[in-house]
Amino acid sequence: MKYSLIALSMHFIFHAQIASAEEAKETDVEVIEVAGQRIINHGFSPKNTKISGPFGDDLGLADIARSMTPITSAMMEQLNITDLQDILAVTPNSYSASGFGAPSLPTLRGQLGELFQDGMRRQAGNNGFGVPLSFNSVDQLDVIKGAPPVLFGSSQRNGGFVNLQSKRASTEKSAAKVKLTAGRWDQYSAQLDIGAPIVKGESGFRISAEHIDNGSFYDYSSFKSDSFYAAFRLLPDSQSTWDINLELYQVEFTDNAGINRPTQALIDSGAYITGQGVQPNGSLIPGAGAIISPTGQVQISRSTVLTDPDNENEANTFLLHSIYTHELSSQTQLKNSTYYQHLTRDEIAQNSFVEIIDAADTAQNRLELSHDWNNQQQTILAFDVRYNKVRGYSQFTTEADDPIDLTGPVESRRIPLTVEQQARLVELRPGVFVSPGGQYDVNNDNLGDYSLSDTTDSTSWQTGFAIQQDSQWSDRLRTNFGYRIDFYDVQARDPIAPTGQKAAQDSINKTLHSGQASVNYKLNTDLTVYAATSYNEATSNSMAGGNSLGADNLINTQNFATENTLNEVGIKYIPDNSAWYIDGALFNQSRSLRNRDGSNTGIKTKGVELQVFYDAAPYWFNIGYSYLDARYDNSASSQSSSQIADAFDNSRPDIIQGTSVGAPNFTAFPRSNRRVQGIPEQSLSINGGLYITESWQAGFAALYTSSYPLDFLATVNIRDQYTLGLNTSYLIGEHTKLRFDINNVTNQKNWRPVFEGGYFGSTLVFPELPINAKFTIQHSF
Repeated sequence: MKYSLIALSMHFIFHAQIASAEEAKETDVEVIEVAGQRIINHGFSPKNTKISGPFGDDLGLADIARSMTPITSAMMEQLNITDLQDILAVTPNSYSASGFGAPSLPTLRGQLGELFQDGMRRQAGNNGFGVPLSFNSVDQLDVIKGAPPVLFGSSQRNGGFVNLQSKRASTEKSAAKVKLTAGRWDQYSAQLDIGAPIVKGESGFRISAEHIDNGSFYDYSSFKSDSFYAAFRLLPDSQSTWDINLELYQVEFTDNAGINRPTQALIDSGAYITGQGVQPNGSLIPGAGAIISPTGQVQISRSTVLTDPDNENEANTFLLHSIYTHELSSQTQLKNSTYYQHLTRDEIAQNSFVEIIDAADTAQNRLELSHDWNNQQQTILAFDVRYNKVRGYSQFTTEADDPIDLTGPVESRRIPLTVEQQARLVELRPGVFVSPGGQYDVNNDNLGDYSLSDTTDSTSWQTGFAIQQDSQWSDRLRTNFGYRIDFYDVQARDPIAPTGQKAAQDSINKTLHSGQASVNYKLNTDLTVYAATSYNEATSNSMAGGNSLGADNLINTQNFATENTLNEVGIKYIPDNSAWYIDGALFNQSRSLRNRDGSNTGIKTKGVELQVFYDAAPYWFNIGYSYLDARYDNSASSQSSSQIADAFDNSRPDIIQGTSVGAPNFTAFPRSNRRVQGIPEQSLSINGGLYITESWQAGFAALYTSSYPLDFLATVNIRDQYTLGLNTSYLIGEHTKLRFDINNVTNQKNWRPVFEGGYFGSTLVFPELPINAKFTIQHSF
C-alpha cells in the first residue's frame, strides 16, 4: 500500500510538472527564458551537474541509471553541510549513527557506504569508527546508492558510496576567499582558499588551509584540526591535462560514546537510573557480567556523556592524488589515476580501549582506456592495482559501559586492568596493553590464552581488470554493461607476539567478481526512466582496511565472500526550460555474508526514494523523502547484551524490572527476518530559501525521521523526531558575505544510535545537540 501511494504521488507530480512546462512553452516563452537566467544565479539544484568517475566522465544525471545526489559547493554552503551526517539534509536514505561523535563513513540504505576521493577508495576507519573527514579539499560530494560500479572495483562497504571531488586549480583566472566562523561552545574555524594561473592557459595552482578549534556541548570533549591542501594543474598540450593535489591533515578529537543505560524513560523524559554496577567478584570497576542495584532515578544533563578528560585521541594523514588524461586520437582517450595515503592514529582511553595505527599505507593506480567506436558506442577498459599495508594494535575486550554510573565521579568510569586481564594481553608501551595478533596456547591445555581484537600486520595486493560498454542505440535508448574481476593476494602476521611465542601468520589468495547492467529510456526530451541491476563480491576488513587473523590463526575465507545485489528502477525529470528537477527510485538491495556455521549475517533492504528541486529567483526549495524496509536476511545478529534490563537486578521494580543477567554479556540472536534496529523507516527533509532583496536571503532546513527500535528486541524505541534550522545571509558589496545560522530552533531533545549495525543498541544512545548558533563571514578577492 505504501509503494502504491508513493508511486501514485510520483505520477501526479511528474504529470503536473510536464503539463506546466508544456503550458509555459505555449503561452509565455519569455518568462521561461527569464527563469532560465535566474536558475544560474542560485546553483542550489544538482540538475545540470556533471558526474565524473564512477561510470565514465562528464555524464549528466539522465545518463546514469542510479539514484544519486550530487552536492555542489554552493549546496554544501547553503545547506550547512560540514560532515557526512549532514548529507541527510538533502540525500534520501542517508540516516546514520553518530560514529562515536566523529563519523568517518556514510550510511546509505541502512548499510555502511564507501568513501572515495577522485574515484579512489580512501582509508576511512573500521566500520564507521575512524578518522574524521575534512572537507577542506572538497569541491563536490557525489552521493550514489548501491555498490561501487565496476570501474571502482571491489570494496568493503556496499550500501552506496560518496565520491569526493577535489578542488581543482585554474589556469585561466585568479581567485581567493577567506572564511571565518564562530559558534556556540567556543567553536571557531578559519579557512583561506587561493588560486591563480602560473602560466596563463598552461598551468595553475590552488592552496586551501583550514584550522578548526571547537569546544563542545559535551563534557570533556573537543575537536582541533589543521588541514593544508594544495593543487596543481598542468596543460602540457592541447590533448593533455594533469591534475595533482595533496593534503596534510592532523586532528585531535574525542571518542564520544553518548549516554549509557538507554531505557525508554531516558529517551522520553531524560530519566537516568543511578547506581554503580558490581562484578560477580564484588569489584566496583566496570566489567563483564556486572549487576546494578538501582539507587534512584534522576534527570541527567544531555551533556553528561561517556568521555574522560584523560583520554588521548589523535590522527595524522597525508593524501596524494594524480589524474592525467590524454586524447590519443579523436576517438580514444587515456586516463591514469594515482592515489597514495599514509595514516597514523593513537587512541588510548581510560576505559581500557586502545586503537593504535603505527602506519597504514595505501597506494593505487588505475589506467582507463576509453574508445568511441562511433557516436553511439563507447568501450572503457580499466586495469587497477591497489596496495594496502597496515600495522596496528587494538584492545576492546575489557570495555564495559553499562556498569558505569555517569552521575558518579569520573574515576568510576575508568577500567584499570587486573593482573589476570593483563596476562591475556601484551604490553605495547609502559602501561598500554593490547591484544596480540594471533592466538597462543601457552600452558598446553588446548585453549587459547589471549584476548583477541584487531591487532595485525597485514599486506594486501588487489589487481583488477574491468570492461564497461556504453551504447546509445537511439535518441531514446541507452544501455550500460560492465564486468570486473579482482585478484587478492593477502598476508597477515602478528606484529606483537607474546614473549617466547613464534608470531602467527597466514596468507590467502582469492578471486572476486562483479557485474552491472542498466538501461535508460527517454519517454520524451525531459523524462527518462531507467532500470539497473548489479552483483558485487566484496571483502570484510579490520582497521584501516587491513586483514587480521582469527582465533585459529588463519585469515577467514569468509572475509572474501560478501555478496551484494541491487535491483533498481527509477525516473528522472530534467526539463531544459524549467526550474524543476525531480527523480524517484524503487529498489531492492541485499548484502549476504555466509559464516562457517552456515548462518547468514545478511541484510536485505527495499524502499523508495524521491527528490524534488526547484531553483529560480526569488526562491528555491528541495524535498527529499525515503521509505526503507531493512531486515535481517535469515540472519544471525548480536549485541553487547540482549536488553538494557539485563544490567539491573529487580530490587527496584518501580524503576525497572531487571533480569539480573548482568551486562555486558554478549548476546547472539538466532537467525531471523526481524527489522534492523537503529534505522528509521521514513525520513523527510525540506530546505528552502527566499531572496528578499538581491543581497539578502533567508532560509530554513527541516528534517523529520519516523520512530525506530534502538535495540534488537525493540525494548526501547526512538520516537518520531524533527529538527528545524533557520539561516539568513547578507551580501555587502560584491565580495563580503555575512551568514547567521540557528540550528535546532525548537530545542528538540533528539537521539540517534552511537554505532552502525546496532551492536550497542541496548547499551548506548547519543544525545543530539540542543539549540545552537553559528556566525560566518566570508570575503572574496
